[in-house]
Amino acid sequence: MPLRRPPNRVPARWLTRPPFIDHAEWTQLNQLPSLRVYPTRSGRDAARRRGSSTPAADEAWAEVLALAPDARTPGMRQQFQCHWELAEVVQPDKVSWNLEPWRPVVDDATMVGSGCNPGGGREPF
Repeated sequence: MPLRRPPNRVPARWLTRPPFIDHAEWTQLNQLPSLRVYPTRSGRDAARRRGSSTPAADEAWAEVLALAPDARTPGMRQQFQCHWELAEVVQPDKVSWNLEPWRPVVDDATMVGSGCNPGGGREPF
């Protein structure tokens, strides 16, 4: 069952407005857990903006954690950041950004080089 986001208040100075995440849903793929994160139109637009890494990305990650508190594991924030910075540019409007807690924690170059999916896996971004 998808988890719905709680209402949020953020500074009016942002050109795109929260909520940035519509919902998140845990699934099992090949018997491994995967969190599917579904950005809103505003979230996708914010992610496409150069320099949007902070504070919009921080707000979006907070929304993910409000929806799926068990996503707070090593490497998940880094995968989310990679999707935020690259996925909407490389693969616009991908249905969901998929984050997996079983993926290894790696340096930024490895994360980008793996298409946000370090340790092998399904799909880039």
